[in-house]
Amino acid sequence: MSPRPVIDPEAVLWSAPEAERAGRPLLLLLHGYGSNEADLFGLAPYLPLDPVIASLRAPLAAPWPIDGWSWFPLDVPGSPAPAGVDAAADAILEWLDSLPVAPASVAAAGFSQGGALSLHLLRRAPERLSFAVNLAGFVIDGPQPGDAALAESRPPVFWGRGTQDEVIAEDAILRTTAWLPGHSTLSGRIYEGLGHSISEAELADVRAFLERRYAGEPAPGGAAEGTAPGEA
Repeated sequence: MSPRPVIDPEAVLWSAPEAERAGRPLLLLLHGYGSNEADLFGLAPYLPLDPVIASLRAPLAAPWPIDGWSWFPLDVPGSPAPAGVDAAADAILEWLDSLPVAPASVAAAGFSQGGALSLHLLRRAPERLSFAVNLAGFVIDGPQPGDAALAESRPPVFWGRGTQDEVIAEDAILRTTAWLPGHSTLSGRIYEGLGHSISEAELADVRAFLERRYAGEPAPGGAAEGTAPGEA
């Protein structure tokens, strides 16, 4: 049996020292496959100043590239084994429980594997997260404990993807397109010509989405405006 994944607290990159985190919302940044905690943390200067940002390192060593990390095994592209994703989400929730300073609220934003995990955190613990940002990611196949609650509460979710993204399997996109409208208040955009990456236009849209969230800071399950489901 593989060891249970654990978030390394020494590898977390913070936007503020511990003394400045009390009473503030927390935004988790979750990198993609084969990357590390420094990747998305480079976006921090372009994001709103309201939340404390914590960029986490995935707990599994990726087979490639060297020195890269993975949240869960790749398995079938777009259809990873749910147990591995469950374990990664639960590791993040346990890390949150260990924080010496409890955040005012928690949200997650991720890219690719990290985007899939941001949605999975909502599905594992909808009472813990206010909203999620899914960039070039997807919804994991199969039911989760929080799905019924999400269908009632419809928390805000931003989903962005590119028309030239050849990494995420088509069936994963179709699954996500079908699932999100019934379980979230969906905002999002399809970016013409964008591959498996984040563009300046998408980053601007994410910032606007976050600014709206933190302007009102809805509680988990709070309603928020969104584009029509077909937009994402």
